[in-house]
Amino acid sequence: MSKPFILDLQKSDWEAWAKENAFPKFRAAQIYEWTSKGIIALERMKNVPKNILEKMKEDFIIEGMKIERTLVSKKDGTRKYVFLLQDGNRIETVLMKYKTGYSLCISSQSGCRMGCVFCASSYVPFGRNLTAGEMLGQITLVSEDIKERIRSVVVMGLGEAFDNYQNFLLFLKLANDTDGLNLGARHITVSTCGLVPQMLEFMSIDMQVNMAISLHAARNDLREKIMPIAKKYDIDSLLLACREYEKKTKRRITFEYSLFHQVNDSVEEARLLVKKLRGIHCHVNLIAANEFPGSPVKRSSPEAVLQFQKILEQSGIPVTLRREMGTDIMAACGQLRRGIEVKAKLCDT
Repeated sequence: MSKPFILDLQKSDWEAWAKENAFPKFRAAQIYEWTSKGIIALERMKNVPKNILEKMKEDFIIEGMKIERTLVSKKDGTRKYVFLLQDGNRIETVLMKYKTGYSLCISSQSGCRMGCVFCASSYVPFGRNLTAGEMLGQITLVSEDIKERIRSVVVMGLGEAFDNYQNFLLFLKLANDTDGLNLGARHITVSTCGLVPQMLEFMSIDMQVNMAISLHAARNDLREKIMPIAKKYDIDSLLLACREYEKKTKRRITFEYSLFHQVNDSVEEARLLVKKLRGIHCHVNLIAANEFPGSPVKRSSPEAVLQFQKILEQSGIPVTLRREMGTDIMAACGQLRRGIEVKAKLCDT
């Protein structure tokens, strides 16, 4: 982007901009109060003078993202938002309602470079990294749309957050800012397919963000077939990093494990998973794999899912089966893509 998106700016950035343009410092606080709530339409900033608004138009991208389409599940009320970005890229964001409040699954990239065979986003061209403001905007604009506060955020949508590491860190700073969105770190979860160097670096940021590992196989030869990242960082290196992360942060790690029919759902695979995870303070989130048009893998049978779950439970591994949400609008785990423009491509795969 030639100019920064209005939501990319922290309060300190607005203060520096105000000083540079000889505007009173309190104007920066006023502007940030609007943007941190997802208000980016300048005409709504009633307490900001016209000359400052005009300067903002000159220096920043104002209409950097907008909700292009909203799909609502008839099964459970889950909402999928398709966002159109200023350069024509699209992303998808999923809003889920639980008894405890609203949870939002946001994207970190427009597309994904990781190439996991079970994920719909692997079958369309990669767009680009999202800016911190575009990640934040998914929260604030959805919150503004539903007139409710988002209670928790999972960075598990399109993309690999650690493949967009610096922007992701800035997003965390913006989201956690007590003068801004003020979303507690414990209410944020990031999922990674296993970029080990970034995982190890992430330990040092001293934020109590929840970590989820997209695992899906306990054998490296199998993991390489379904997740190419395993060719660069094998499962033993990944689990060693997990042990170091858990030891340093004292935070429990979640392992996400999608079950694919006759691929990774056997009794033997379950027992190997138990062996690999032994000694790690963790929780396993089993997922009855969500299919999409052209998907090369099929979901496991209910019997295989229950058998896999039982083996983990009997071995003392905490495990839950993820609740299906939004499958009828392609909003479930592994079903997101780069917006409605790629629907035909997926159906032809």
